[in-house]
Amino acid sequence: MTISLCMIVKNEEAVLDRCLGSIADLMDEIVIVDTGSTDRTKEIASKYTDRIYDFEWIGDFSAARNFAFSKATMDYIYSADADEVVDAVNHERFRLLKEKLLPEIDLVQMKYGNQLQYSTVYNFDEEYRPKLFKRLRPFVWEEPVHEQVRLNPVIYDSDVVITHMPQGSHAGRDLKIFREKTAGGEQLSRRLFDMYVRELFLAGDEEDFRGAKKYFLAAAADTSRSSDEVREACLVVAHAAELAGDTVTFFKYIVKLMADDPSSETCIELGRFYEKQKDYEEAAIWYYNAAFETTPIVRMASANADAAGGLKRVYEAMGMPEAADSFLQDIANRMNLTAGLS
Repeated sequence: MTISLCMIVKNEEAVLDRCLGSIADLMDEIVIVDTGSTDRTKEIASKYTDRIYDFEWIGDFSAARNFAFSKATMDYIYSADADEVVDAVNHERFRLLKEKLLPEIDLVQMKYGNQLQYSTVYNFDEEYRPKLFKRLRPFVWEEPVHEQVRLNPVIYDSDVVITHMPQGSHAGRDLKIFREKTAGGEQLSRRLFDMYVRELFLAGDEEDFRGAKKYFLAAAADTSRSSDEVREACLVVAHAAELAGDTVTFFKYIVKLMADDPSSETCIELGRFYEKQKDYEEAAIWYYNAAFETTPIVRMASANADAAGGLKRVYEAMGMPEAADSFLQDIANRMNLTAGLS
């Protein structure tokens, strides 16, 4: 089978050559769509292909990817980002996959790795993602009687691991898109709603939370939303209120969360509140609860690094740094165990 590599890029001169150099020889066609580069991105891309297209950026990654896919002509399309790398071991796995892939496969998933090192919104260091797509999918009838057309794709989970090596965080760019979309009245899908919350708690500052507050206030009161969405919305509103010094609103939404199903993030919010009040004993209780009595819903670090940092600070403030040692060691042991299992 043949493969078209399709990429959308903008100002990727620092990483594009590394990415293309690791996979170009496996591709039968390379399609590069540039969304407004002002550096040497196009020049670097031209070393590998002459199929370079311009696409005016409209704040929509799907529109850009759909345009790139429309230019592909091979059997399958491989979608890559410029900050990805395929190492030697996985290059060979990819080559064997290309040789042996059964024609009935519609979609190949590959493991996306090395995410936690770069503080992405994903809570897993390695997870399967769809990466290789059949360009033209035939309709096939199935079942010997009461036959119907197969609608679900045939998916193959490969052993290829794509290493993610970004130069920095994309959170600022993503948060800007979220603000623009929600300010215009657009309703986010369940998946994007969750991603917006994760981006906020990963890299959002006071301005980001202030800009998101109105949208999540409405979401918290929306009876058509799922209980998980309401919990996440309350968490955003509570944090935004705490940053703004609005204690009444902060406790209004924290109480909602505590009455429903307390999470590590909720406990961290309370720990930080009492730490700011210099009520260190109360803060220690909530940091302990974040680590040992609850589980996170959007930010894995709330049960690990955030709780550990909080415990260390408050015990030092109380003049008892040794009192936190056993708790910190327990958290460290658990983090190492989790890393070993992932």
